[in-house]
Amino acid sequence: MDAADDPVARFRLDGKVALVTGASSGLGERFARVLDAAGARVVVAARRAERLEALVAELTDAHAVACDLADPGTRTALVREVVERTGHIDVVVNNAGVQATTASTEVAMDDFRRAMRVNLEAPFELAREAARAMIAAGRGGAIVNIASVLGLVGNGVIPDAAYAASKGALVNLTRQLGAEWARSGVRVNAIAPAWFPSEMTGTMFGDERSETWIRRNTPMGRAGAPHELDGVLLFLASDASSYVTGVTVPVDGGWTAV
Repeated sequence: MDAADDPVARFRLDGKVALVTGASSGLGERFARVLDAAGARVVVAARRAERLEALVAELTDAHAVACDLADPGTRTALVREVVERTGHIDVVVNNAGVQATTASTEVAMDDFRRAMRVNLEAPFELAREAARAMIAAGRGGAIVNIASVLGLVGNGVIPDAAYAASKGALVNLTRQLGAEWARSGVRVNAIAPAWFPSEMTGTMFGDERSETWIRRNTPMGRAGAPHELDGVLLFLASDASSYVTGVTVPVDGGWTAV
C-alpha cells in the first residue's frame, strides 16, 4: 500500500524531529513519550535538567535542553540548538505553562505578566522561529499549541484570569498563524484539554470536593486520563492531519458542549 493511502503510516513520525516544552513532568512528559513511540527524534525542554535527563534515558532517540521560557533570550536559542543538533525541526509541541491562581482583585501584575510570557509570548516566539526554519528547509511542519478549555469558556470557581486570558489568546493565535502560514506548509493547531491529572492540577486531584466538582460538571462524569490525549496529539503532529490548520480541538469529556 502506498504511504499516502495507508491510514496507520500517516500517524507515524519516523525521520521527524519534535520539540516538546514543559516536558519534565505531567502532560509534557507523556507527549514526549508518545512522539518517541511514533518514531520521532524528540528534544525535550524544561527548567528541571535532572528530570529531563531521566526522561531522555528512557526514550529511544532524544536529548534534553534545560531552559526557562520566561526568559525571552532562551526561545530563539532553543530552536537554533534543535536545528544545529538534529539538522531540522518538524514538530513543536508548545506545552510549557504556568498559573497565577489568585482572585482577580488581588492578583499581582508581575504574576499576570509572567503567565503571559510563558503561556503566550513563548509559544509565539517558538512557533515563529520554528516556522522560519521549516520554511527555509522546504519541509513544512506541524506546531501544536496546548491551550485549555479555560481558553474557550469562562469559569467562576477557579480564579485565574491570567491563565484564562493567555490561553484564550493562544487559541486565536493558533487561528491566525494557521491561516497565515498555511501556504508555506506549516500547520498550526491546538489542543484544549479539560481536567487531567498533572503537576499543575495536583491540588485538585486527591481533593474530594474538587473531584466531585469535576465529575458533576463534566458530561462524561469524570476527569480525563493522560492516554486520552495521545490520539489527538499524534493526529495533529503527523501527516494524518495534512489538511487541518488553525483549529483548536477540545478534549474535555463534553465540558465545552454545555
